[in-house]
Parts: sequence; structure tokens; C-alpha cells
Amino acid sequence: MSHTRFNALQAIENRMDLLPGEFAETGNANIASYFGENVFGDEAMKKFLPEGAYLSVKAAVHSGEKLNRELADVVAAGMKEWAQEKNCTHFAHWFQPLTGKTAEKHDSFFTMTHDGRVIEEFTGGALVQQEPDGSSFPSGGMRSTFEARGYTVWDPSSPAFIMEVGDGKTLCIPTIFVTYDGCAQDFKLPLLRSHAFLDKAAVPVCRLFNPDVNKVTATLGWEQEYFVIDEALYNARPDLVLSGRTLLGRPASKHQQLEDHYFGSIPERVYLLMRDLETESHKLGIPVRTRHNEVAPCQYEVAPIFEEINVAVDHNQLLMDVMERVARRHKLRVLFHEKPFAGINGSGKHNNWSMSTNTGVNLLSPGDTPSRNLRFLTFFVNTIMAVYKYADVLRASIAHAGNDHRLGANEAPPAIISVFIGEAMTKLLGQIANGKKTDDAAVKRAIDLISKLPNLELDNTDRNRTSPFAFTGNKFEIRAVGSSQNCAGPMTVMNTMMALQLLDFKTDVDKLMSKGTEKEEAILMVLKNYIRKLKPILFEGNNYSDEWKAEAARRGLSNHANTPEALAVLGTKHAEDFYGKAGVLSKTELEALLNVQLHAYCTKLDIEAKTLADLVHATIMPTVMRYQTELANSIGALKAIGMEDAAGFQKNTLRAIAQHIAVVQDGMEKMQHALDAAHHVTDLQEEAGMLCEAVKPQMERIREAVDELEGIVDDQYWPLVKYREMLFVR
Repeated sequence: MSHTRFNALQAIENRMDLLPGEFAETGNANIASYFGENVFGDEAMKKFLPEGAYLSVKAAVHSGEKLNRELADVVAAGMKEWAQEKNCTHFAHWFQPLTGKTAEKHDSFFTMTHDGRVIEEFTGGALVQQEPDGSSFPSGGMRSTFEARGYTVWDPSSPAFIMEVGDGKTLCIPTIFVTYDGCAQDFKLPLLRSHAFLDKAAVPVCRLFNPDVNKVTATLGWEQEYFVIDEALYNARPDLVLSGRTLLGRPASKHQQLEDHYFGSIPERVYLLMRDLETESHKLGIPVRTRHNEVAPCQYEVAPIFEEINVAVDHNQLLMDVMERVARRHKLRVLFHEKPFAGINGSGKHNNWSMSTNTGVNLLSPGDTPSRNLRFLTFFVNTIMAVYKYADVLRASIAHAGNDHRLGANEAPPAIISVFIGEAMTKLLGQIANGKKTDDAAVKRAIDLISKLPNLELDNTDRNRTSPFAFTGNKFEIRAVGSSQNCAGPMTVMNTMMALQLLDFKTDVDKLMSKGTEKEEAILMVLKNYIRKLKPILFEGNNYSDEWKAEAARRGLSNHANTPEALAVLGTKHAEDFYGKAGVLSKTELEALLNVQLHAYCTKLDIEAKTLADLVHATIMPTVMRYQTELANSIGALKAIGMEDAAGFQKNTLRAIAQHIAVVQDGMEKMQHALDAAHHVTDLQEEAGMLCEAVKPQMERIREAVDELEGIVDDQYWPLVKYREMLFVR
């Protein structure tokens, strides 16, 4: 009997003492009374900073300029006073290295003077910059291992916050992370650069419609999907613990086919987890608002209100940290892997992106006048044109090992980047593009069309859940981002490609206006030209179908089916020009990013293959062979008493087991041979390709055979917690 598996199941029976228990009273009905209480936001700054310092910080956030040392000292003093009033003892620079996780190094306010006196200190220097050891963070070759220096630098545009862990409280300061030479070693700095670049490119276009616009801000609303299982079941699955997904496991006879989990009643333990999480999130200023069951059993979603893109990214990374910590309080584990369970839906992180102006306008919202709708149409068409031009770079930004299991699996968008805009907008763009020329009369007809734009924000068109990039009324939803990803990667690309496209648009419009063309006519002439060019990227049908793959190929759209193929784009002149022209990533930084992503892919596949090998050798095969021996003994016993004819079932079962064992043995040998060959390759791109093309197929082959064995071997002997138990034992 497998003690680990059945001990885990027994542990769940004992979880009932948590209901209603200590977590039943979590949460406060009046969220406004404590929202943001652990954030050094606007109210805290007004209270703890002199008026001049407060206004200077606000101005610096708006302009992106650095604060001088004198002002930093004032801010640090106020921040320390606020933090200590809340019983903080330590501070930490909180950053987002290229690991995809967050990082922090805690320092105490406590220090000693030269004469031995104990004081509490937090200076402007400590606020603005720290020097953590950077040698163990991925740098992609930007520095040698012995070059340990890395620098964290305060990002004043994202507010400091207090992290509570048990009884401990730490002041956390969002920062960027750079090398000694100032190169980006994180996700935040490229995002900030792209945001500044978008602002610079978008303001002149906005001023074609409103001269009062002086700032454009990208906004983001993410939707975080995740799985939740009991921690005893999690700990009994070494593959979940080490790789984040189940490398083996026979699908349960019941999974999601009844479609009864989506938006269903939330299980009580998960409901308590959600309430606890929401309380912690609201205290940290994370405006989570939505919670619900997702499609697959044990799958859920949380989503906030839209925020400025840099703060939204920070909040998503912070929420993932908090979620894992809160889940442990409830004896649960949260799974962020894109595909922790085969055969059922995986998890994504839908990124809802838009732009707003300092005048309070959402640039992707249709207006109530023709001129406002022309502005909307300008930004709408330019967004699609940007995707058409830079689809390969966008695809590379969501490429990683976990997402390969999800993209195109009849549950998530495929690897082909296309844009869904709905029937109403498709018809409108077609009408505008069909005219043979643009003159005064054509402009009037187009303006008349635009004036009749439907209210798209009131669900004028259905959503296409199969599209990787969909217009949903007042925003574009990038549905292909993986659930474990840092949103900053794809959002950096989104900002950058939009800015580059707006620069081209402004140049094209100015060129026509310089020749005497009226502004509105020039804008429509340029938009008409774009609409005709971008038609191949528009698709309203089923992105899951094989017919679409063939159609996309005819249209000339790329289909980078796996991570090595997708990441190869980052090594091209196209990507170098994309990031370089925008000043978002230098050639050195881009090469480093590619190397880091390839190395992460290779390492994750290596871990999965070795974990699978360990499970098969030390756990699965000993169990199968014991059962095989038991069957053989049964056959021998029947034969000994002259009842060999009654052993037909045992013989057939024994024969099937032997066949599956042979497949497993052959797969293991070929997988190990492919691993060894890949490890002897020095080029990361080549190694990634070999792991993808030679190792992964053998892993799938081994899995299929082991999963067949799971359906044959006596249930009381099977050592691994089964799918039906992980997904349905609550």
C-alpha cells in the first residue's frame, strides 16, 4: 500500500477543523475603512511629508525626473516615521529580477554610531539606492559571476508598502535592478522606459484632437487565474513540488466536461482563502474586485480594477507573493503553472491594456461626437497596425516552458497572433477602406460613418475567447499571457510597439498636411491605408481550428509553435531595431534577455526530465513490478491446481503491463540519450531546440505508458496521488 498517498488523503479528512475555525472572521465589510492602510500613498505622504516635499514627489512621479539627495532625505524621514508608527523594524528594496519572481533584502532600521550608541536610521541614500549581491541573479552574460555588484534604485512612481509576515512588518520600497554599468537586470526598468516612450509618442497624436493633452498613461487590468489544492496532496506529488506541474497522471473520468465548475458555488475552504487574500490585498492597496470559479475543477480567478500600468504590474507580482503565503495559512497551495494538470484547462493571465490622457479620456473608448470617434478610430487602428508589424516580438514576450503546454490546446489562444475586433468594427473598417480615394466628400462620408459608431462599451459585440488579442469595448485584451508570467514583459512590448506605430502615424499625417491636405482628411487617408494593409491580422473565427492554421499560413502570419522558435525572434535585426529605436533595451540588454529566457527554458525542461526519471525509477516501476509479480504468482497458483484456463484475465493484464513497461524503458533510454546530447551543446538556442524536439516527445511517450499502467495496477498500491483526488477531494 502507498502510505504517502493515503496519508495525504487522511490529512484532508482532518482539515475539517479549519471550518469555520480561525479563518471564518477574516475580512471587513467596509473595505474603504482600511484600503491602502499599509501603503505610503497620497494620504500618508500628505501626513508625514512637508508640503513642499509632497508636491516635489508628485511632480517627480508625473515627469519621471529623479529626486535630489536633500529631498530624498526628507522623504526617507517621513517614510520611516510612518513605518515605525506601524511597528516596522526593517526595510527592503523590493525588485523584480529576470527570474520572474520578486526579490528583497531586509535591513534593520537599527544601527550603531561610531561611539557605540544604538539609533534608528533610514537615510535618503538608503531609500534611493542599495547594493545587493547581484552575482546569483540571471544576467544573461552581462557580467561574470565574480562581478557581484548589482544596484537597486528607488522607483518613486510606485508607492512603498508594508509587508506583514506573521508578527513581522517590513517597509518595502519598489525599485529597479541594474548592473554596475546601469544595464537593466529586471522587468521594471524596460517597462518604465517603454511607458515614457509611449507618452512621448502619443501626446503629439492626441494634440491633433485636443491641444490640452500633455500626458498619456498606459493602463492595465490583469485577470489572474490559478489552481488551489490541499497542501497534503501537493506535498505527496514530487513533480508538483519540483516542477509546478504533474508530469504523470491519468485523467479522471470526470473533469470539466459537464461544464459545472465555471462560475459555480465557491468551495468553503477556497472562499475563506479568497476573503483572507482580499483583506491582505486591500490593505496593500491592490484593488481586487472580482473572484469566481474558472472552467477546470479547482481553478479560480481574481481580478482588480484598472490601474496605471507600472503600479498594476507591481500589484500583480505582489498579489502572487501574498497569495502563496495566505494559502499556506489555510493548509492549501496555489498553483500558478500554466498547465499543472493535463487534459483540463490551463491558466492564463489576461492583460487588458488601454491608454488614458491627463484630461481623463480613455483613448480606446468611442466618444459621443464624430471628432471624438475619429480620435478613437485613430488609436484603435494604430493598435492593430502595431500588432500587425510586431506580432513576432509580442509572441516572443509570452514564450516560456509553461505556456507551451497551454497555447493552442483548445482552451487558450494559439501561437498565431491575430486580432479580433467584432462584427461592428469589422464592418466599419471595411466601409472606410473600400473607398477608392479620400477627398472632401469621402471625408464627410467617413465622418458620418464614424458618428454612427455603436456604443461598444455596452457589449455591442460578442467576445472571442479563442483570440490572442481581442478588442473588448474600451480596451484590448491580450489573452495569451501565461498565469505565472510577470506582466511587465508583454506590456513592455505593447507600449513599445504602440509608440513606434504612433511615431509612424504622426509622420505620415504631417507629410500629407505639409502638402496642403486638411487635418481630418489626412488622418483618414492614413488610416484607410493602414486598414488595407492590416487585413491579414484580423480574424473573427475559431482560432483553435486546423483550418485557421492553414488560412493564417496563406495570409503570411507567423506560427511559432514553441518557445525556442518564438525566442529566436529576439536574436534578429527586427527585434534589435524594435527595442533599440525606442531606447527600451540596448543590444547588450536584448542579448542578455534572450540568453536568460533560453537558459530558463533549458533549465526547466532539464528539471522536469530528471524529476520524471526519478519518479519512474524509484516510485512507479517498483510498484508496477511488485504488482506484476503478484499477477505472475496468481497465474502460477492457478496452474498448480489445474485451473490455468481461469487465468485469462491475469495473463492479459500481465501482457499489457509488460508492453507498457517496455515502452517506458525505451522512452527512458531515449530521453536520457537526448538529454546527454543537449547538455553537450554550447549554444543555448540549439540546446533549447534539442530539448524541445527530442526530450519532450519522450517525456510524453513515457507519460502515456505510465498513465496506462495507473489504470491497470491495483489502486491500493498506486503510489502517486491521483487526478480524481487532487481535483475533487476538497
